[in-house]
Amino acid sequence: MSVKTSSGRTREENRKSLRRGRFGDTLVNRAGTVSKQASVLLKNNGRAPNIQQIVKHLLRLLGEDPDRSGLRETPERVAEALTFFTKGYQQDIDQLLNGALFPMEYDEMVIVRDIDFFSLCEHHLLPFFGKCHVGYIPNKRVVGLSKIPRVVDVFSRRLQVQERLTVQIAETLQTKLKPHGVGVVMEAQHLCMMMRGVEKQNTLAVTSEMLGVFRNQQQTRDEFLKLIRSGRSEVR
Repeated sequence: MSVKTSSGRTREENRKSLRRGRFGDTLVNRAGTVSKQASVLLKNNGRAPNIQQIVKHLLRLLGEDPDRSGLRETPERVAEALTFFTKGYQQDIDQLLNGALFPMEYDEMVIVRDIDFFSLCEHHLLPFFGKCHVGYIPNKRVVGLSKIPRVVDVFSRRLQVQERLTVQIAETLQTKLKPHGVGVVMEAQHLCMMMRGVEKQNTLAVTSEMLGVFRNQQQTRDEFLKLIRSGRSEVR
């Protein structure tokens, strides 16, 4: 019997919704490929000047004078910042991992933990940030360790929700590495909860995605969760 979540969907339905981006429309598919629509929207030619004009108009709507000395260069700065914050849309996972997969007879758990990440909440365009922990069990090949934080960066440098971000990282590694399993845990603070709304400054959101043996074998899952918390007196 399928277990219903609080949303009324089964867990598998929720997982499929996250992949499709239905918890906030996404321009990127589960493999990390930018859609045709996104390619048009994110084309570099003329993007920054357009953003600058929008920011200038926004400043006026907020009651400010965009021509005063302190704000004169703000539209350009904001355009550059937003372009950097969303550069993940223009990065290709296959190109990123090209040449970094190595044949190796190693079947123990590989973990890269405490990966710093920053992203933008797609609901309020406010940052959320924290730590990402990734583990996988190789199946006759491993990936260069530095590539795992780069995969995290590719997906975090987009407009996101933490749940979808967690799923995208895990499923991309599962698809590209074809390991026995992948586990991803993300811990983040959200400025949309700290600066506005409930205004809770010490709240931490934790999400996880377990695939393969990490989902099917409790012993493997428990080992992963224990290792990512070893040497830490608290969750943070």
